[in-house]
Amino acid sequence: MTRATQHISLLFILSSVYLATFLGLIPLPKKVQSEIIPVLPFWAIVSFGAYLLFSLGWGVLTFKDTEKAFDELVLEIDEAKRDLRAKGVDVD
Repeated sequence: MTRATQHISLLFILSSVYLATFLGLIPLPKKVQSEIIPVLPFWAIVSFGAYLLFSLGWGVLTFKDTEKAFDELVLEIDEAKRDLRAKGVDVD
């Protein structure tokens, strides 16, 4: 099963459970049914946004851990400069 299929399956299951609780097919206390269940999608969107902001911030915080990628990029730039100089292009 691919990752996309897993996510779609999970989304389908969660939406089915939510719809069943929203329509009252799953018995819950009256207060939960009327006050919590209707706002669950908004809560999920806000929580997902907070998670995305955290992961973005963590990526920025640990950005300097990519020294190997930096060295590879410098080597590729030097190789491209050598190639262009061999073809007669002034790169400096």
